[in-house]
Amino acid sequence: MRMTFEEPLEMAQWWRRLTPKTQQWLIDNNGDAVPEEIVSEIVDVGGSIASEAWWAGETDSSGFHFSDEAVDWIEAVGNRETPDR
Repeated sequence: MRMTFEEPLEMAQWWRRLTPKTQQWLIDNNGDAVPEEIVSEIVDVGGSIASEAWWAGETDSSGFHFSDEAVDWIEAVGNRETPDR
């Protein structure tokens, strides 16, 4: 079931809705291109990679990449620290 949202959620909001497996993949592969199935999960839970949100980076020939700020946010989460946002 695909959920739709009026406006994209903040990263902290949609992060909590991801499966633990996806969260762990993002932590373990932080900074790498994000596979399409994970991008789809992010969109399904309310994130929008096409938005102007601070965490949305860019898509190139290797796939979607989070912004530098988002990479730092994921690193903080992975280190069990409190992210700035």
